[in-house]
Amino acid sequence: MTELTKTQARMFILAKQGLLGSYRFSGKDGAYAFVRQAGCIQYDPVDVCGKNAELTLQSRVKGFRKSMLAELLYKDRLLVDYADKELSIWSAEDWPYFSPYRERSRELGASFPGLAELEQEALAFIRANGPVSSDMLPISGEIFWHSSMHWSGNWHKKSKAARSVLEQLYTDGTLVIHHKNGSRKFYDLAERHLKKSLLTADFPCVNDEELLCWRVLRRIGAVGLLWDRNSPSLLGIELNADRRKSVFSALEERGAIQPAVVEGIKTRFYYRTEDETLMQAVLAGTMDQKARMEFLAPLDPLLWDKTLVAALWDFHYSWEIYTPASKRQYGYYTLPVLWGCDFIGRIEATSDQKSRTLRVKNFWLEPGVRQTKKLQLSLDRTLRRFASFNDCTTVEFCK
Repeated sequence: MTELTKTQARMFILAKQGLLGSYRFSGKDGAYAFVRQAGCIQYDPVDVCGKNAELTLQSRVKGFRKSMLAELLYKDRLLVDYADKELSIWSAEDWPYFSPYRERSRELGASFPGLAELEQEALAFIRANGPVSSDMLPISGEIFWHSSMHWSGNWHKKSKAARSVLEQLYTDGTLVIHHKNGSRKFYDLAERHLKKSLLTADFPCVNDEELLCWRVLRRIGAVGLLWDRNSPSLLGIELNADRRKSVFSALEERGAIQPAVVEGIKTRFYYRTEDETLMQAVLAGTMDQKARMEFLAPLDPLLWDKTLVAALWDFHYSWEIYTPASKRQYGYYTLPVLWGCDFIGRIEATSDQKSRTLRVKNFWLEPGVRQTKKLQLSLDRTLRRFASFNDCTTVEFCK
């Protein structure tokens, strides 16, 4: 059983995620490599100073540009956007693992009256005309429908037929997203963009239990060090407490994961056995500890489990985008600021594309963090890099 101090646990997680030490990921290849390591990164369409997935990558990938992610998704087709941990982005090579999800979607779709006929109309139009968005599809009216991607068990409500048909075919795996224009999605036939070997591949797992193990192992790899408790890091995976413990036990028996304890925390932790070399470097104090300052995405893998972050860092973060303005403690789209091994503050910035200006609306330091010259220099460098990421040439502090 590996025993860790909280400092060592923090170092291990940050190093594993590529947030501590020299950059391990660089350029478009690095962006792809990080997504493969994380398993998935969450997608969110809100763009204040970059979308969530782009923000996740800019904090880890040296020289990352937003166009790189778009190319990986819609040109190279090495990544796909689909359900996993909510709507996510993950490697196309994992497509066969999600065949049970697509099968359940098709079964659900068959229960909606009239949907099958509309699907055939939509497919015929796409075959003849190419990629479409919902406002381009010549299907009018409304139908009773609910997406299995956010299935709530209540589909007795009407939705626009064109959008519903496209999203159903998308969750079925018949369509993929061809590209996006802002938040508008354009769909095309999956067979035109994904390799036939992927589309026809057999389900890689022997049974549902093996799939559960694969998905949980993937999430442990995303976080680095995950505890054995109900965690938002496992969102999207159907697990109660007993089933979760069973999966952890099975992975440990296979030698896929190793147990660890962290000082002051009773719950057992696990990390992937493939990360043992990194763990030993952390314990020996020989790993690269070069401090970087990074602005993290609101739905960053490091922040998936905010209770875990609070336990290890004593940092309490809430994404206040859905909080009424009068009740916000910080701001609408506030990003945590990581410096070295510590969360040292939060920043609220907006990107003005017309003037190519990154406007810093607020910057808050955590209690006990002093505004030193070294910190200011690091902040200035990080802001310049962040401005460049947002295609801005100027940084402006709002009064």
